[in-house]
Amino acid sequence: MSDTWTKGPDPAGGSGLDRTRRLGVEQTGIEIIDEADRTAKPSDLFWPWFAANVSVFGISYGSFVLGFGISFWQAALVTVVGVVFSFALCGVIAIAGKRGSAPTMVLSRAAFGVNGQKVPGVVSWLVSIGWETFLAILAVLATATIFDQLGWAAGTTTKVVATVVVAALIVSASVAGYHVIMKMQSWLTWITGIATLVYVALTLDEVRWSQISSIPDGSAQQMVGALVMLMTGFGLGWINIAADWSRYQKRSSLGAAIVGWNTFGGAIAPVLLVLFGLLLAGSSPDLSAGIVDDPIGTLGTLLPTWFLVPFLLAAILALVSGAVLGIYSSGLTLLSLGVRIPRPAAAFVDGMILTLGTIWVVFFAEDFLGPFQSFLITLGVPLAAWAGIMIADIALRKRDYDDAALFDASGRYGSFDWVSIGTMVVASVLGWGLVVNNFAADAAWNNWQGFLISPFGLGTYVDDPAGPYWEGNWAYANLGVLLALVLSFVVTLLARRAKVRGQETGA
Repeated sequence: MSDTWTKGPDPAGGSGLDRTRRLGVEQTGIEIIDEADRTAKPSDLFWPWFAANVSVFGISYGSFVLGFGISFWQAALVTVVGVVFSFALCGVIAIAGKRGSAPTMVLSRAAFGVNGQKVPGVVSWLVSIGWETFLAILAVLATATIFDQLGWAAGTTTKVVATVVVAALIVSASVAGYHVIMKMQSWLTWITGIATLVYVALTLDEVRWSQISSIPDGSAQQMVGALVMLMTGFGLGWINIAADWSRYQKRSSLGAAIVGWNTFGGAIAPVLLVLFGLLLAGSSPDLSAGIVDDPIGTLGTLLPTWFLVPFLLAAILALVSGAVLGIYSSGLTLLSLGVRIPRPAAAFVDGMILTLGTIWVVFFAEDFLGPFQSFLITLGVPLAAWAGIMIADIALRKRDYDDAALFDASGRYGSFDWVSIGTMVVASVLGWGLVVNNFAADAAWNNWQGFLISPFGLGTYVDDPAGPYWEGNWAYANLGVLLALVLSFVVTLLARRAKVRGQETGA
């Protein structure tokens, strides 16, 4: 039995795109995109990925990277490698969208089984909802900070208005769907891109090369830690939704072109922004320390008063742009889990969850951001394990997906693929054993992670009254993310080769 949401026959006829043009809202849910609607070309992928990642918030990562204790040139190297490689992995996942013309988590059924896919599906939904709520929170808090710098009212009323505006933008665009979002992202690309270039021009005189060049080199372990942080903060943070934006691609689109445009669109802005952030953070230890506590507000302190409002608008729009992609996709993931409502309703539900989460953190929570981020980082390990499995599955397949079988538990993909599920579970457990809770003081309940670090001689846990921490060069390298990604990829490539061949030949 199919689990797609069926709306009944369209009385006016036409494809899904025709219905969207009439109603103004995309009606297509997790079902296969009509052949007539597959009109996108690979270069179209540039706009959503660039718009969602051309944010002044990316500059703040310069401080985070240098915080690992490495030099500017070491930081520059891991920035280019980490950001580009992680978005290239998104590009590989995007190939599945072209082959199957369905959302990422539906295509994941080929690897996990039609019902088994719900295991990574729940993780994906939580990650998407969580990170996009975090972006919305940053947008609201940034508004209050900039208003305070301007000497305007920055109290409860400002936060209420900011919350309403940010939530309305995110929810309305997510409900409208793919075609409206693609148009919106093309406009946001120019707005946020130009504003970011102006920011760079206005703050270039803050760069002090003598201070930057005096930063000593760090160890290889510290470089690995920075690399993993960059990968998870950029490409791996989007990887569970990558095929959602390529499912409208023409069947004739080249896989290499999809990977290329996906990587270029996603990586070009973060690479340049983080590199500039390294220059700013390396020039001023005080600025670097302030960014850790209040990224956007601290970056705003470098600006003349006349540019604070355009800076605020650009920062908010960039954060909203990223949140829109996430909430749209989280709605599709919700449908893939078996919730039988129309796609716009699913996006609205997730948008309301985002709104309530933002309200709770901004107005009521006394100590939430630390535990919240700790929870999301923890979910990054199983997400990396899923990504390794999915990438290997895509590499093994030579043909397009069997559309009908993606919705039929008795079809060629089956109900549960226990090899994939077992691989994800084992890789996640081992991965959790090699990561640490970066918010140990705020989220003590999450200090169970890192249980393999001491046995493997990679570090020592210190339960200091002032706050627990780890000693050792490898402790904060977060090797567990790389382990989960690589281990699941290799196991899938070897253990499922024959099964994938049988699925494609019908054996």
